[in-house]
Amino acid sequence: MAVAPSKPPGRRLIKRMSTRTKWLLLAPFSLALIGYGLCVFSEAAHLKHTGEPFNRWFLLGTYSLIVINAGISLFGQAVIFRMQVENRRIIRRYLKKMLRNRLKKENPVRRA
Repeated sequence: MAVAPSKPPGRRLIKRMSTRTKWLLLAPFSLALIGYGLCVFSEAAHLKHTGEPFNRWFLLGTYSLIVINAGISLFGQAVIFRMQVENRRIIRRYLKKMLRNRLKKENPVRRA
């Protein structure tokens, strides 16, 4: 009997979230991640200049760059979510305006 692969429980939760909620969660988290990565990077630079062993500051610096790049990547995704929210809002406003104009033309007595 074949067992169907199950999805991780968080994937279903994320799929049900609105785009706005995803943006509201992802933007501050990604900015905090970038800040944390920069703090770790400055610590690695401090270790280098104080004469610590190569392995220690090199691994810490590599870790910091990974964290910074992950934060930038997540922030880029947050910007994409924000643009989707803005585009939907603009399109809805435009469609409402077009519908109002069409209703005015069909029924000139009605004042909307």
